[in-house]
Amino acid sequence: MSDMGAPDDFRQPRATGAPVVAFDFDGTLTVRDSFTAFLRHRAGAAGWMLGLARIAPALAAYVTDRDRGRIKAATAREFLGGLPRETLEQEAAAFADAVWDRFMRPDALDVWNAWGERGAHRVIVTASPETTVAPFARRLGAEALLGTQMVFDAHDRVTGAFAGPNCRGEEKVRRLRAAYGDDLRLAAAYGDTSGDTEMLAIADEAGFRVFTSRP
Repeated sequence: MSDMGAPDDFRQPRATGAPVVAFDFDGTLTVRDSFTAFLRHRAGAAGWMLGLARIAPALAAYVTDRDRGRIKAATAREFLGGLPRETLEQEAAAFADAVWDRFMRPDALDVWNAWGERGAHRVIVTASPETTVAPFARRLGAEALLGTQMVFDAHDRVTGAFAGPNCRGEEKVRRLRAAYGDDLRLAAAYGDTSGDTEMLAIADEAGFRVFTSRP
């Protein structure tokens, strides 16, 4: 089996001296959770409800164990299991194009673009799968994307498993330091949930729920 990292264009080298600015994706740059929206979009109303019924045991377990990684894997397995990587990438790109205008927060985009004009190295750090966020990151012109990494089997099809921990909380900081060094200090970081707390703590400018506008 092979894990799916971000495409090569999201591993751009950091320019010497460029400040690193980290943005959470879901709820920060967007108005809602992108992975759930993508799954509902491709499943349709009836397919979505049927799928939720099938993963009812996993949903019930989440109430007690609060294991976001486990419920995310069960959801990916139910709604995407067996899907070829190429098909997933194509569908994710079509979804990003379809929802962009009603999905992205205008005030967040303004700040994103302002940091770009200042020469910052902008990295999206998200718990959503890199594969489904990649089309948004590409359109944004992101210098890097760090997210939860999906696993594909020997035939390059979705297994529903993930290659590592869910990319939230301390895992966001671990991934950032793995990419940029243990002494990394962010110029700024933006997030909207408790899953961003640790990332915000290593930023000179910590923006928590500062983006509120809707398309």
